[in-house]
Amino acid sequence: MSPMSIIDSVTSSFVPVHKEGWRFIAIFAGITLFLFWLQVDFLAWLGVVGTAWCAYFFRDPERVTPQRAGLVISPADGRVSSIEKVIPPPELDLERKPTTRISVFMNVFDVHVNRSPLDARIAKITYIPGVFLNADLDKASVDNERQAFTLELADGSKLGVVQIAGLIARRIVKFANEGERLAAGQRFGLIRFGSRVDVYLPKTATALVAAGQRAIAGETVFADLTSPEGERPTRKS
Repeated sequence: MSPMSIIDSVTSSFVPVHKEGWRFIAIFAGITLFLFWLQVDFLAWLGVVGTAWCAYFFRDPERVTPQRAGLVISPADGRVSSIEKVIPPPELDLERKPTTRISVFMNVFDVHVNRSPLDARIAKITYIPGVFLNADLDKASVDNERQAFTLELADGSKLGVVQIAGLIARRIVKFANEGERLAAGQRFGLIRFGSRVDVYLPKTATALVAAGQRAIAGETVFADLTSPEGERPTRKS
């Protein structure tokens, strides 16, 4: 193997870090260096681990997003924690009738950059202050700090995406504003340190994933708005 091939192999294994994370990485690294200067070796090496974890948390890998019209793609990495028929929250301005909600729980080891589930215009963004319960709890959709995006499709139909802060999350960051157009898989926000994202499908759509399944932001297909297919049977294996 040539030297250039070795270099390319090594560099390709590094995942980019989102710019939102560099400030936190610098804080961790600064504290770590200070602890080494004080010769508090045990705590300093814990700082090394903490700095590495912080860089890992804010990683922002490239994704390959399906481009066919009608596909709803997962906006978040994590575990599909629930799929339920619920009435959407009022801040989304969706029809007040039961619709399918797919919830994705992100633990502190998941990628926390969120991506648009489909090509759409941001019709409305609403920030709701709240508490910081475990994001895996159902009442987190109502009680926790959250940010709701109402996405309008080309045919006028709407879909809701809600970022929900978790037990230790303290900041929801958005990268887009009302009126902007998003492409499927485009980054639109980030939640720091453990959280959840809810997707409210149009009432005619059914979920093509199952509770307990792992989802990959920008890649896993949640639903197909152009297909009459019902929910797929699943089994654990």
